[in-house]
Amino acid sequence: MTGTLAIILAMVACEPQLADKPDIGNPPTADQLSFSITPGSDEFNFVITNTSSVVGIPSWEFGNGTKGTGQSNITRYPMPGDYTVKMTLVTRGGVATITKTLTQTETDFSIFTDPVYVNLTGGVADADGKTWMVDAESKGHFGVGDVTLATGIGLDWWSANPNDKSGTGAYDDELTFILTDFVVKYDNKGVSYVKGYTKDDPALATVYLNPRQNKDDWDVDYTTPVTGNWTIVEQGGAKYIVINSATPIFPGLDVGAKNHTYKILQINENLLELTCESSYENWTKWHFLLIPKGYVRPSITYTVNATEGVDNDVACSVTEYTIPDGQSVTNITWNFGDNSPEVTAGKDVVVHHTYMRHGAFTVTAKLNTSLGTLTGTRVVTLLNDNSAYVPYLLDMMIVYNDFSEVQVYPVVGQDCGVTIEDNPMKEVPNRSSKVAFYTKTANQWANAYMQLGSGFRFDLRQQHTFSILVYGKAGDKVLLKLENTDKGGDAWQTGTELTYTIQQTNKWELATYDFSGADVQPGAEGWKWWPDPVSYDVVADNYYNHEFYNIIRIMLNPGVGTETHSFYFDDLSGPHVEGIHK
Repeated sequence: MTGTLAIILAMVACEPQLADKPDIGNPPTADQLSFSITPGSDEFNFVITNTSSVVGIPSWEFGNGTKGTGQSNITRYPMPGDYTVKMTLVTRGGVATITKTLTQTETDFSIFTDPVYVNLTGGVADADGKTWMVDAESKGHFGVGDVTLATGIGLDWWSANPNDKSGTGAYDDELTFILTDFVVKYDNKGVSYVKGYTKDDPALATVYLNPRQNKDDWDVDYTTPVTGNWTIVEQGGAKYIVINSATPIFPGLDVGAKNHTYKILQINENLLELTCESSYENWTKWHFLLIPKGYVRPSITYTVNATEGVDNDVACSVTEYTIPDGQSVTNITWNFGDNSPEVTAGKDVVVHHTYMRHGAFTVTAKLNTSLGTLTGTRVVTLLNDNSAYVPYLLDMMIVYNDFSEVQVYPVVGQDCGVTIEDNPMKEVPNRSSKVAFYTKTANQWANAYMQLGSGFRFDLRQQHTFSILVYGKAGDKVLLKLENTDKGGDAWQTGTELTYTIQQTNKWELATYDFSGADVQPGAEGWKWWPDPVSYDVVADNYYNHEFYNIIRIMLNPGVGTETHSFYFDDLSGPHVEGIHK
């Protein structure tokens, strides 16, 4: 009796749940499906509700470029026309579809004064419509991310730099939106720029040009102009542009926009900011910035000043502004070029900064403006130290960079690769976890270099030996060279250099470079152009030994410009640099 009662109770408890589930059995038939279309809050909004006799999950295509899910939806039809509404119902037994035609006879005349429509098309006064082009001069004109530039944060995955895609078919494309009949025209001047996953779309072309920048970006021959239609729809409080055309229309870069729909992040007279999801990559949200054809961006001009006063006090200011109507400068962030903290002040405030050491320093003013951040610089050269400055220099070597934990200054490559890699052999004398890897191909003077900060120089008076751990091919030559970058393009003529020959293949060994008695470019022809005094002992000569050299260059097999050459190096070390602690 107890068991029978339990079974009955279980059946009663299950009945309400079963009633809520889709039918189990045969697929639904069309006569079991139905939906209603009823007026909404006004004559342009309609409520569309599933009224089927079978239980299921509906999805919708509303015929105005929008889609939806759920038992009931509100959608908008601002212009006259016949719109085909399609409902697809998924049940436990299968799937069925029905359609109805919604006929709209009214016109929402408010769209003709709606700022979104007017800014997009030029309004009723512009019969030829308004033409938009990619804003190639702005960072983020193409990008991937889920944030808007309006937030001031920037794109979180990738953001194209100004003119990043020059030479492709992107920047001459024209997209024209016309209010009359909601026509959109696309003119690409014969070549379009597309992602690799859309390049095989038969609507684009039969001839493909070179991939650009990387294998995923392509130029394709694509005959235009193409004409289609556009509509603006609202979903979740946001507005979207939906473009329908027989062949693709897109804003400069074809990423396969899902449902041909672009979300409007910003729109005004001179800016259209859009995002879209890709039909091919469901994790990406693509970003576009467009400006009207022929638009000349307003500019703010100004002069950055850095005036030396008493005892290395430098007065920093910005003057001689020209600020167009409607634009503004909020404040200025100052960087003094001596590793001191930045300072933010009003646009007209004179900021004073005291430099402790002599040297040439680049003062940078970052103006926060309505047009974004504008940057200007001024170099101030100080001949003397501040009266309170006490030199700090140790008679010892320090590690500049061990590529694992210590980095006083970074080491980067010029015409070669310099990457941080796992140590290929962790044994004495080098058990570091990470080391640097240098590789060059067909470039005889490719070098890895480390440059000191503004105002700092190598002091060779007390300590004049540099060293690195090397791991490579026996017989390969590793050159270490000191230069003065103040000489610009002639810096190579200032160099003094020593060479170490690797003794064993694939064994760590210490390469040392003692510059005592080393001459400056011994026998170099370049010296007949060099106006500075020539010395044959850069350690003994006060001209060179503490106020001259500011960069180390490391070259493998210098002068050899064929094939590929590589080696590992670590623990770049040398004389203590004033102001830098071990």
